[in-house]
Amino acid sequence: MTTSLDDRVAAVRSAFEARFGYEPVGVWRAPGRVNLIGEHTDYNDGFVLPFALEQSALVAAGPRGDGGLRISSLDLGETHELAADEVEPGSGGWQAYLAGTVWALREAGHPVGGLDLLLSSDVPVGAGLSSSAAIECAVMAAAVDLFDLEVAPLDRARLCQRAENAYVGAPTGLLDQAASTLCAADHALFLDCRSFESHQVPLPLADAGLEILVLDTHTPHTHVDGEYAARRAACEQAAQLLGVAALRDVDDLDAALARLDDDLLRRRVRHVVTEDARVLETVELAAQGRLEQIAPLLDASHASMRDDFEITVETVDVAVESARRAGALGARMTGGGFGGCIIALCRHGEGDTVAGSVAAAFAERGFNAPTWFVARPSDGAGRVG
Repeated sequence: MTTSLDDRVAAVRSAFEARFGYEPVGVWRAPGRVNLIGEHTDYNDGFVLPFALEQSALVAAGPRGDGGLRISSLDLGETHELAADEVEPGSGGWQAYLAGTVWALREAGHPVGGLDLLLSSDVPVGAGLSSSAAIECAVMAAAVDLFDLEVAPLDRARLCQRAENAYVGAPTGLLDQAASTLCAADHALFLDCRSFESHQVPLPLADAGLEILVLDTHTPHTHVDGEYAARRAACEQAAQLLGVAALRDVDDLDAALARLDDDLLRRRVRHVVTEDARVLETVELAAQGRLEQIAPLLDASHASMRDDFEITVETVDVAVESARRAGALGARMTGGGFGGCIIALCRHGEGDTVAGSVAAAFAERGFNAPTWFVARPSDGAGRVG
């Protein structure tokens, strides 16, 4: 049974007091995210359309006078201490996501003092739902409030990205942190990855008689870093050959494909250009309240990732195909690929039935059992207690 947010907040406050000997000043929340559509478009200066999840990281926090950090995890039962001069890149472990956010704020010149931080998160780890960004953005929200900082929302996301890139050492883009910070309930976030302009796109699923199933295939990720780098390099090579700054600038796909001799490059270009177009069409349909009509775009996105970008795997393809046979209106892999989650647009109340059919198909093939939940577009980071 899912624990309510109020119960989670109470548990975090109680654990903070037990471990640090005083009541926290407050509790801050930041969500995980799922990408509705727009895969591998971000580093091509394109468009993405994520929404925030109810699943979130909670951070209870209080200031301390010595400039150091005490960081505790309710879920792991661990506590780590860092003196002020130890909050530097190179201090690893799960606590680096929290310490790195404080470090990034200080590096940017913000007067952030010492902190006691207690973390609890129910964002699934390793599922491509941005569990790390949720932690960073929760700490960011806490520090901004506690030290009365003036940091614009997009700048908060940028600093969280810097924490993950420079402190943790993970080469992530801005999508995850922007979604965790900027999203609004019952909306998706349209983000232009060149200008970083964004706006909210209405996603009133329940009013439309719809729901979105998120199903984790629990597929072990293999060769992800090398494959990701290869896709990015191919896109950059194609852009150079086509004489554009990024594939987002290709405005005549047929002409562009005719100029490329390499079939692999043609397929990579076709995915990115058509995926950008699918994001824009999804935004337009949502703005018109025609949410059910985005289903074919989800299907087309998956086919493009499977055939042109070649980032799906057998379990993911089986999950998508099984979901459709069980009544999903449309389905696609979400995330960087080679495992992870699928999403399926379903009629209201049918998500669990669709997921059960996918689980049966997995059992028949001897795959790992999937897990799932019905997603509800949620608010971005903020104080909750």
